Amino acid sequence: MRDHGRVQIRGLWVDLEEFHLKDLNLDIADGEYFVVLGPTGAGKTVLLETIAGLHRPRRGRILLADEDVTHAPPERRGIGFVYQDYALFPHLNVAGNIAFGLRLRRMGRSTIEEHVAAISQLLDIKHLLHRTPRTLSGGEAQRVTLARALVVEPKLLLLDEPLSALDPETRGALEQELGRIHRELGTTTIHVTHDFEEAVALGDRIAVLREDRLGGSKREGRIVQVGTPEEIFRHPASEFVARFVGVRNVFRGNAHPAENGYKLVSIDGMEMAAVTELEGPVHVSIRPEEIVLSREPFLSSARNTFRGRIVGISDRGTIVYVTVHVPPEFICMITRRSLEEMGLREGMWVHIAFKASAVHVF
Repeated sequence: MRDHGRVQIRGLWVDLEEFHLKDLNLDIADGEYFVVLGPTGAGKTVLLETIAGLHRPRRGRILLADEDVTHAPPERRGIGFVYQDYALFPHLNVAGNIAFGLRLRRMGRSTIEEHVAAISQLLDIKHLLHRTPRTLSGGEAQRVTLARALVVEPKLLLLDEPLSALDPETRGALEQELGRIHRELGTTTIHVTHDFEEAVALGDRIAVLREDRLGGSKREGRIVQVGTPEEIFRHPASEFVARFVGVRNVFRGNAHPAENGYKLVSIDGMEMAAVTELEGPVHVSIRPEEIVLSREPFLSSARNTFRGRIVGISDRGTIVYVTVHVPPEFICMITRRSLEEMGLREGMWVHIAFKASAVHVF
């Protein structure tokens, strides 16, 4: 029995003059919500467009439901595509835009009306069917675009930065809608974004795509890690991934054995305890929220406690990042209320602590 929406990408190379994707391999399960995460210019949209059939790969294979669609025309692939700029037809009203793909399939009028009504109900846009695209808000336009892609019941749904053009409140609401719709329909989805919080909120798994410069203006995109949000968030496989997902504390050091099965990692003359099998030159990362900050010495079981001086305070509204020079410099995350209650200011001496298990070594 074939998986209706399973996607397999094997050794995919795409050359677009000064940019190319290099040797991409992915397995996406039927019904999975899969997120491709990476910075601008890493090739996320190129990957989607290649899967959709808009670019012909130099080599490699794309299989959908076990069928090789590498050289199939876009209209034969059973794929729905949602761009970040909506791409609605201005001369058609909302109902006409949603029905466009159904008319191409030469469905009867009553069948089209039934499908449009059902998907409009699902996306809560029935009240918009008579409206024209120019009268829609960004969130409304994106819902209409999503309805147009889903009404044809695609095997695979491709979402190209679908939330990036929206204001924060609308983005949050539509993010929840995407999750709800996926739970109800179960359509295999590939969603590309540069926003890690968005990826964590929606993705069953995440692939991190990196851009490398090859000299001159030539660039390439390649996948550097695939995993669950927890694996990417807590156990980044490289310095690039760690910094991209907001770890902030990333250091190079040297790991050597200590008592009780721990390792000590030497960094800038200080040593921190870690739980790892690695020895020798390593990277370590510690998420800012894993570090506890206090004006008084700690009476705790944390194996890593240090005294340092505050050299920076970055207020981000509800949270505050405090940089403490030990050395090295550690970035800690606290609430604004904690900042005010402790009366923290630059130049003040403080204490920080974190568990050995919070130190990720790679």
